[in-house]
Amino acid sequence: MPTRRQCANAIRVLSIDAIEQAQSGHPGAPLGMADMAEALWRHMLKHNPANPAWVDRDRFVLSNGHASMLLYAALHLTGYDLSVEDITHFRQWNSRTPGHPERGVCPGVEMTTGPLGQGIASAVGMALAERLLAARFNTQRHTVVDHRTYVFCGDGCLMEGISHEACALAGVWKLGKLIALYDANGISIDGAIDAWCNEDVGARFAAYHWQVIGPVDGHNAAALDEALARARADASRPSLIICRTHIGFNSPKVDSAACHGAPLGKKAVAETRKALGWEHAPFVIPDDVYAAWDARSTGRNAESAWNTAFEAYRQEHPELAVEFLRRQRGDLPVNWPDIVQTLLQDVQDARESVATRTASRHVLDHLTSCLPELIGGSADLTGSVCTFAQGSENFNAETYTGNHISYGVREFGMSAVMNGLALHGAFIPYAGTFLSFADQAKNALRLAALMGIRVVWVLTHDSIGVGEDGPTHQPIEQLAMLRATPNFLLWRPCDALETAVAWKCAMESRAKPVCLALSRQKVPFFERTAAQVEAVARGGYVLRECDGIPPDLLLLATGSEVHLAVRAAEKLAESGCRARIVSMPCAELFDAQDSAYRESVLPTRVRARLAVEAAAPDYWRKYVGLDGTVVGMPHFGASAPAKDLYARFGLTVDNLVAEALRLLNT
Repeated sequence: MPTRRQCANAIRVLSIDAIEQAQSGHPGAPLGMADMAEALWRHMLKHNPANPAWVDRDRFVLSNGHASMLLYAALHLTGYDLSVEDITHFRQWNSRTPGHPERGVCPGVEMTTGPLGQGIASAVGMALAERLLAARFNTQRHTVVDHRTYVFCGDGCLMEGISHEACALAGVWKLGKLIALYDANGISIDGAIDAWCNEDVGARFAAYHWQVIGPVDGHNAAALDEALARARADASRPSLIICRTHIGFNSPKVDSAACHGAPLGKKAVAETRKALGWEHAPFVIPDDVYAAWDARSTGRNAESAWNTAFEAYRQEHPELAVEFLRRQRGDLPVNWPDIVQTLLQDVQDARESVATRTASRHVLDHLTSCLPELIGGSADLTGSVCTFAQGSENFNAETYTGNHISYGVREFGMSAVMNGLALHGAFIPYAGTFLSFADQAKNALRLAALMGIRVVWVLTHDSIGVGEDGPTHQPIEQLAMLRATPNFLLWRPCDALETAVAWKCAMESRAKPVCLALSRQKVPFFERTAAQVEAVARGGYVLRECDGIPPDLLLLATGSEVHLAVRAAEKLAESGCRARIVSMPCAELFDAQDSAYRESVLPTRVRARLAVEAAAPDYWRKYVGLDGTVVGMPHFGASAPAKDLYARFGLTVDNLVAEALRLLNT
């Protein structure tokens, strides 16, 4: 039987071999954290390598994702579908072992990590999801939800501001099943961190109401076992285990930045293997080490025991069991089409001219009572962003009940926690802030798009219509920024009906996160035919057709500017100009339509094209072409009443008419 150090060394040699072969990677962290991984993955982690999606598994997040080879090695050694050949293809094209862990690429990777701090922040969301589900589905006689969330993080993760935001929330929420192991090696890319980071991390986390354990020797198996046992024993507080380690352990570059982000080199690899007492060829692991790591039998038994327990639960609580499994699959209720039909009919019957943020709340009045998986919130702007609906209940950290979370002024942390809720499964998170503050949350939004998860951001106050609050609160470039993000859907609805359809599509968008850009000011309601209502979900459609076909002018608009375009078209008609109004609430969906549909909405042969949006104009040039015009905001806004701003910046009916006539007469 190999020793525990020998088992840990298997991670070390696989890591340095893969990095050396790739001539790219980060060897220092896997060398330093291997003993931590051995203590957790061989002795504590509840998982089944044969079924990485088992619902009651423990979650593991490698927040310092540059240490990816540590995770790949642990997955390979414990028996996941990750071969030695996959390890040898580290960081290569179409590899299952990319440079940083990517969800959906490698089995057993819970989330995409690499942007430091986001892993530990999203782990907070995962731990919260476990507590919420346990409160909802466990009974006195049956426990079907009972697992922990473990995180490895480094100095860089805890320097990032997002770690402060999310970890403070974890303490408030008393997430006792969240355990973070902090690799405190004191080295980052620029060298020893004490010149720029000398805070007392333990005191900081204690102030967050975490249980702080250590510092412990991160290379001492017994000390790690004891620390993990203490962490697991405290159900009322999340735990931070501070592990003092040596980056580049047993390598010639130990305790230096030289081993952080570059291969050790052949000579140093050979010296490291000798120092570790590892005499086997590259990528060769002895059978007894494989046997010591193999978690397939224990994992199979653990899941089998859970399946037996769940079957007893199903017999006693059949409705709860059906609901639990539906939510775990991510399926919408079987009566979802009826819910949508009722919602859309109610909106059309009401014909309300309201701000789209208000229309959004009315939609949530319907959805929160029908979709228990919806969990909302806001970054201290609940009344302004209208995320609290008739079916909303404030989250209670004592009972883990409620479906609306007050995140405080933490846009980035909120968004990362939302990602964690979605990644865990059984929840569709949504939350709101102002569109101009999407900048603070951008990297979490980007990561959601990269992972392809169902998350909804309610981003209100979407234009200079914010008015007197001024340019700091008036978004200009944010719409273009979000539209430029791959695998992302940005909706900017023009009225209550488009808002309802946007929410429908958001609920049905299982693999693309969604942003709803909503107005502060009221907008008129537009009557539509049944065909037009159906066409809204295609992202762009003809809202108002001109009397003659083909049109002289295509007039594109979104959101609060659509009514300006409609009125401009009416005025142009008086002078004999035929203008077609195209509402484009979601350009990404429109671009995904077939060419015949796109041509039917935006015909190639037309005299002129004009687009209007109270935001940065360049995005719309792909629709209007070189000869077209975009009326927008190529500069920041100002502080004044909204109506004055629209007039001063040329976002008026008269200016649209003038631009249209100029185009048609040139």
